[in-house]
Amino acid sequence: MANRKRGFLGWTWFVMWRLLLLLALLLLVFRFVAPPTTSFMLQSPYPVTQHWISIDELPSQIPLAMVASEDQLFPEHFGVDFAAISKALNQYDDGEGLRGASTISQQTAKNLLLWPGQSFVRKGLEAMLAVSLEAIWGKRRILEVYVNVAEFGKGIYGVEAASQHYFNKSARYLTRNEAARLAVLLPSPRNRDPRNLSPYFRQRVVWVEQQMQQLGTGYLAPILN
Repeated sequence: MANRKRGFLGWTWFVMWRLLLLLALLLLVFRFVAPPTTSFMLQSPYPVTQHWISIDELPSQIPLAMVASEDQLFPEHFGVDFAAISKALNQYDDGEGLRGASTISQQTAKNLLLWPGQSFVRKGLEAMLAVSLEAIWGKRRILEVYVNVAEFGKGIYGVEAASQHYFNKSARYLTRNEAARLAVLLPSPRNRDPRNLSPYFRQRVVWVEQQMQQLGTGYLAPILN
């Protein structure tokens, strides 16, 4: 019985290490190659539209708008914002539900490899994968993948597909205001339209543009250059 138990544990560890190695190799490949799809795209109930665009071809206001709206500490953390997690846990203890606290690195990991919903298991995996992305990809690649795989509408993935769908032009030509309008769609974009936002989200666009102005165009320069 003991030998059988040891054999089972040994087999389990062997499988886990092989899966971790496979995951590391996959992330290493995606460091240089555009992911052909993502977990969220595969789970989408809508037809998927996505057009990959290099971050070199995007105006700087697009990644800046995403950082200003979603994760202003992005250049400083290593994948996880522990202060934000502590706040979210305190809110959970107060009965407000498990939500928030995800950095852009965590959102990228979730969109690429995990599933929708809120749970401690997914949050834990999300955090571990985010740290792995920081180590293997670095900030620039994380931003590039994020703006290409984030959902901006029902089945609309990435800023290029979103820009063509909503504004009838390539993301290369988005204005600061249009970039901010796309940014406020996240992280729940399916019931929002950047061309016809509610008063609350119009105010949110104003706030994002103000944050972009305060951060300045050079805020992400050490990452993007």
